[in-house]
Amino acid sequence: MKKYVFGVDVGGTTIKMGLFDLNANVLEKWEIKSITANGGERILPDIAESVQNKLKELDIEEDEVAGIGIGVPGPVDAAGTIYKTANLGWDTVFNIPEAFQKYLNLPVMAGNDANVAALGEMWQGGGKGYKDLVVVTLGTGVGGGIICNGQMVTGAGGAAGEIGHIHVEDNETEECGCHNIGCLEQYASATGIARLARKRLAKDDADSVLRGREISAKSVFDAVKFGDKVAIEVAERFGEYLGKGLAAIAGVVNPEVFVIGGGVSKAGEILFEYIRPYYMQYAFRSCRDAAFALATLGNDAGIFGAAKLILDRV
Repeated sequence: MKKYVFGVDVGGTTIKMGLFDLNANVLEKWEIKSITANGGERILPDIAESVQNKLKELDIEEDEVAGIGIGVPGPVDAAGTIYKTANLGWDTVFNIPEAFQKYLNLPVMAGNDANVAALGEMWQGGGKGYKDLVVVTLGTGVGGGIICNGQMVTGAGGAAGEIGHIHVEDNETEECGCHNIGCLEQYASATGIARLARKRLAKDDADSVLRGREISAKSVFDAVKFGDKVAIEVAERFGEYLGKGLAAIAGVVNPEVFVIGGGVSKAGEILFEYIRPYYMQYAFRSCRDAAFALATLGNDAGIFGAAKLILDRV
């Protein structure tokens, strides 16, 4: 009888792992190091070894395990094929479930880490109760996951949900990390917000608590809460870019809710005061009822979503 499922969230530094029962309860959580040397050859066997060690530790038989869900950074299609990812050293195209079977003969499903995290937020996080949602992660970059009718949208080559690279600014001169110009990520990520703030401060000598201190997304929104006029201008620009980007997404997938996560989301619901007005301005009328919510699973979203990949098929 199947009783357990593993959720695995692979990052460039650590691999987060969780053991769940079939009722969505987390029984164990732990991490192992991501060894990306030699083309990331140790990643899958190390996951398999860690799973085997946990089964032995808890006296669980392999035939009690429904499977292992794995989220990885990079484009992954619906069949679990990954199309290279520099973060892990994987520079070839291969099918993750097939490759994993060499090390441990358990059912495996794989997906892009942002899409998998979105699945987790829908299941047990900020998107709980919804079936059509877009999860937006505002961190060093801008990531995203799209869920339609409860299912991840992966795209033909696994690149669906790369919302950080929607073009939102024609007059940009600096390159995004993706080598395009004017991407949403350049204005709505944590680094993008700090960049907007530095440019605003350089524009004139307007008084601001931001002057003479380290500029970050946190310091900007702390200053917004303090009533700082320069910081509020920066927040308005951030809100316009993100609101416009989300309106474009809504016109394609028509979500019930946008769930905002990542480090920037720690600023709280004040973010929505700057995003929502611009979203309403640019969104197609029939999409304007979309709700906004904060992600709640934090760093556990990936393991929850990975487990959900398997539980949907139990």
